[in-house]
Amino acid sequence: MAGMSKMKPGLASDAVNLAFIEAITADADAVQGRVLSEILGRNGESEYLTEKCGGLSGSASVDVRAAFRAKVPMATYEDLLPYIRRIADGDRSAILTGTANPVTELFTSSGTSGGERKMIPTVEDEVDRRYLLEGLFTTVMNQHAPGIDKGKSMYFLFVSSQSKTAGGLTAGTVMTSYYKSKQYAGHAYPQNNTSPTAAILCEDAAQSTYAQMLCGLCQRRDVMHVGAVFAVALVRAVRFLQDNWERLAADIDAGELLGQGEGGGVITDPAVRAAVAAVLRRPDPELAAFVRAECGKGDWAGIIPRIWPNTKYLGTVVTGSMAQYVPTLNYYSGGLPMASDIWGASEGDFGLNLSPLCDPYEASYTIMPNMAYFEFLPVVDDGDSDAASHDDQLVELAQVEAGKEYEMVITTYAGLNRYRLGDVLRVTGFHNAAPMVRFVRRKNTLLSIDVDKTDEAELQAAVERASALLRPHGAAVVEYTSRACTAAVPGRYVIYWELRTDKEDTVVNDNVLERCCLEMEEALSTVYRQKRVEDGSIAPLQIRVVQPATFDKLLDYAISRGTSIAQYKVPRCVTENPPLVDLLDSRVVSTHVSSALPHWAPDQPSSNK
Repeated sequence: MAGMSKMKPGLASDAVNLAFIEAITADADAVQGRVLSEILGRNGESEYLTEKCGGLSGSASVDVRAAFRAKVPMATYEDLLPYIRRIADGDRSAILTGTANPVTELFTSSGTSGGERKMIPTVEDEVDRRYLLEGLFTTVMNQHAPGIDKGKSMYFLFVSSQSKTAGGLTAGTVMTSYYKSKQYAGHAYPQNNTSPTAAILCEDAAQSTYAQMLCGLCQRRDVMHVGAVFAVALVRAVRFLQDNWERLAADIDAGELLGQGEGGGVITDPAVRAAVAAVLRRPDPELAAFVRAECGKGDWAGIIPRIWPNTKYLGTVVTGSMAQYVPTLNYYSGGLPMASDIWGASEGDFGLNLSPLCDPYEASYTIMPNMAYFEFLPVVDDGDSDAASHDDQLVELAQVEAGKEYEMVITTYAGLNRYRLGDVLRVTGFHNAAPMVRFVRRKNTLLSIDVDKTDEAELQAAVERASALLRPHGAAVVEYTSRACTAAVPGRYVIYWELRTDKEDTVVNDNVLERCCLEMEEALSTVYRQKRVEDGSIAPLQIRVVQPATFDKLLDYAISRGTSIAQYKVPRCVTENPPLVDLLDSRVVSTHVSSALPHWAPDQPSSNK
C-alpha cells in the first residue's frame, strides 16, 4: 500500500474503493507508520524539524518514529506563526516543508488568532488527498442510497475572494481553492450538479445563490440529493427561495433572465448569465405555475421534497456547531435523512462517515489513517486538555480508547508537525482498527453561527470594550452570558447583560446600548465581521438587558440542580441549556441592536498583522 495517499479518485470502482477502506483501517497502525515516514522523507530536513530535533530522515524504522515522538514538541498556530509569516512574505527556503514540496498556497481558516484569520500552509498534492476522500465517500454513499449516481445533485456551493500575500502566494478559503482547482474542473462532479461552475465561482453571494436556485428549479425532477457544505448554507438557500420565488417563477415563465429590478438576486455577471441561459432555454409556464402554487401557499414545511420530489437525502455537515440547524432542516425537508460526509478542516480532511444516513446527532467519522499522522491528547475530567498537555501524554491512533475524549494533534504533508488542531473528539468505537470519532466541541469556542468561532476570551474582550461606553452614563455591566440564536435565519449572537447604575433612577438610553452592540461587533474576529458584512449570514448582534438579580436566579437554579456554591461559575454561554434561556428571556426588560454594520475589509495576509 505504498503511495496509497496518491491513489486517484474517480478512477476506481466501488469494489476497489471498499477494499481500500477495509485494508487501511484494518492495518491502521502500520499505515500510520508509513505515512509518517513519507512525511519525514519530504520534510525531515526542513528548518523547523532541524531546529527541533536535528532533522529526521524518512526511514520506516521504529526508531525514527520514536525519535519524532520523543523530540518534536506539540505546537499551536501561534508557535508556527513566525514561520508562516516568512513563507507568506516570500521566503522560499525549506522552512516547514522540503524544497521539493514547497508551500503553494495559504488557506485562510475560519479559526482566528488575535482576531485575524489563521493562514494554514498547503502543498500542491494536498488537493489529490482531498479528492481521494471524496471518491471514497461517493462509494460509501452508493451503498446506502442505491441509484443515487443516476440522478443529479443540487448542491449550493460558494467561493469567496482570494488575495495575494506580500510574497505572492494566494490566500483564501480551502473551498475556494478546491472549486478553482484544475482537479475540480476535470472531475465528473460539476457535470452531475445542477449548479453551473460559473455560478459557483461568482463571488457575489446573491447572484450565485439566485443562479444556483434557478438552475435547480429547472432540473427539479433530476435532483436526487440536495445539499451544501455546511447546514447553515442550505438553510440560507431555502430562505432565499422564500424571499425570491416570485422573481424566480417570472424568469422561468419568460424563459430568460428578466430586467434588473429591485433587490437581491439580479444576475449581472456575464459568465453567470450565459451559464443560466444554457439551462433556461425556453419559457416553461407549467413549471412557473408549479413554483408559484407551492411557494405561494406560505407553508414551507417539507418544501424540499415537494419541489424536488426525487430527493433521497440532504448532503451537508450537521455535526458540531451545525447541529443547531437540524430542526430547521427537518422542517424544510419533511424529515429526510441528513448525510454528513467528510470531517475535515483547513488543515486537511481526516475522516469519513461510513454510516452516512444515521441519525445526524449520532454521526461519527472513521479516521482514515492514510491522510495524515494522528496523535491524541487526552481531555481530563474537567474538559481541559491543557492539564494533560505534555508531549509524553500523546496517544497514537491505534491506542485510543472508546468512550474517552481527546484533542486531535496532527502531522501533515504540508509541514504542520504535532499541530494542535483544537477539535475535541469522543471515540465512539472502531471500524476495524481505525477509531470512529464524534465531534464534541471546538476547544474554547463559545459562539458560532456560520463558520465563525468566538471563544470566551474574545467574548470577554468584546464585552469589556462595549461596556466602556456605559461608564460616562453612570452604568456598568455586572454580569453577562450569551447564546447563539438560530430561531430565525440568519442566526445571531444574543448577549444578556445585567447592569448596575450609580443612581437608582439612572436610565441608559437606547442609543447608547445600540452603540454597545456595534462596539461588540467591532471587537469580534474578522471572520465574524465578514459573515456579517459581506455574506450577510449572521444577523446583527443583540443585547438583552435583564432585570437586577437575574444572575442570582441562575445561581439558585444551579444549586437546585446539585451544584456547590463554592464551585459555581457563571456560564458564559447558555445555547445548549434551554431552562436557562427561558429563565433569562423571562426577565428581559429591553432589547437592542445596531442598524450600522461593523467595519470589514477583504483579507490581506501579511507579516505585519
